[in-house]
Amino acid sequence: MEVADKIAEMKGIPTKDDLMKMLEENVVVVTFLKLDGDQRIMTCTLKEDIKPKATKTDTLSQKKVREISDKVCSVWDVNANGWRSFRYDRVQTVELKDTAND
Repeated sequence: MEVADKIAEMKGIPTKDDLMKMLEENVVVVTFLKLDGDQRIMTCTLKEDIKPKATKTDTLSQKKVREISDKVCSVWDVNANGWRSFRYDRVQTVELKDTAND
């Protein structure tokens, strides 16, 4: 088991690869610490039917640009209707959003 996998297991969160797969298939609530130390709870996704289509003017909509840093997860914030990012190593909790009541 890799160190990153052990850390994810100890924190009780999915590995980064598993988290990205979850985001591609679901709306997910991610709690993380911002760089200034504030806690942030974000409802986000990478589902094709929710996130906007890639454009030349919005670089974060382009998959290649979003994958530049292996430490940062770029996601579509469904509440802010915009691209946001967080550092995977600062993630505290990950929960699937219950969309049945929406």
